[in-house]
Amino acid sequence: MAEPFKVAVIMPSSITDLAFSQSIFDALLSIQEEMGGEEAMEIAYSEGMFKVDDAAAAIRDYAAEGYDLVVAHGSQYGSSLQEIAPDFPETAFAWGTTLETYGEPNISAYDANSHEGGYVNGVLAATVSESGVIGVVGPIEVGDAALYVKGFIAGAESVNPDVDVKVIWTGSFGDTGLGTEAGNTHIAAGADVLTGTAQMVTGAIGLTQEQGLAWFGTQSAQTSVGPDSVVASQVYNWTGPLKEIIAGTQEGDFGGEAYTITLENGGLVMDYNSNYALSDEAKAAADAAVAGIIDGSLVIPVE
Repeated sequence: MAEPFKVAVIMPSSITDLAFSQSIFDALLSIQEEMGGEEAMEIAYSEGMFKVDDAAAAIRDYAAEGYDLVVAHGSQYGSSLQEIAPDFPETAFAWGTTLETYGEPNISAYDANSHEGGYVNGVLAATVSESGVIGVVGPIEVGDAALYVKGFIAGAESVNPDVDVKVIWTGSFGDTGLGTEAGNTHIAAGADVLTGTAQMVTGAIGLTQEQGLAWFGTQSAQTSVGPDSVVASQVYNWTGPLKEIIAGTQEGDFGGEAYTITLENGGLVMDYNSNYALSDEAKAAADAAVAGIIDGSLVIPVE
């Protein structure tokens, strides 16, 4: 009987964070099922790897243990991969969100055009908002988080040029207390719609649920946290890049490629909450934005 393909993934937060880490873990579970279950693909994981040194040790340990693919799911892990990958030339490594492979033949990279769903969420947010004030709960202004916020603001301003989008960067990806604090600050300033990115947003989503406000999510479907307040979520579906990386590894091609998930290639998916009563006008505006992004007629200003 053939040995299972062995994948290890290192993540900064929990596999049930309803955000960044869950998006990659859910994709691996989907691929595992498609390949035939645990007998065909073995998944090991290290979650809560906030400390880069701890993550680096886990990356090296998994490679030394003979895992076929080691996924470092966090842009903070790049320098560790750059150092470790050359020591294991027949192990495939992947990391995101980035397009940087460091020129190494066994490092793949993956990224998300998060501004695309951000724009769609922004269009909807400006349509839903009655106060004209929208609050953004941001983690650290880097990578897909920064790109999402830029896209969101562009989308909101395309509907209402006078919309007041207030942004707070908490300085943390994982501190839910800071996320809640930022949400409260926005609400006190008159925001009736909130959005945000990274695993620290669950507290802010809870505020919108408690106070009858609206929330727009990204990375994973977040309706379970705010069944009445979450309007829509941009969902990251990493199965496409991961399947290509796994197939390449099985054929002896250990990396060197960069992948981007988009609305066009199905790596980004808009998930709408059926419990939230969106007007026909709002849904039509969102659908038009998605169609325009996919066919290239809508170019999002994010520079």
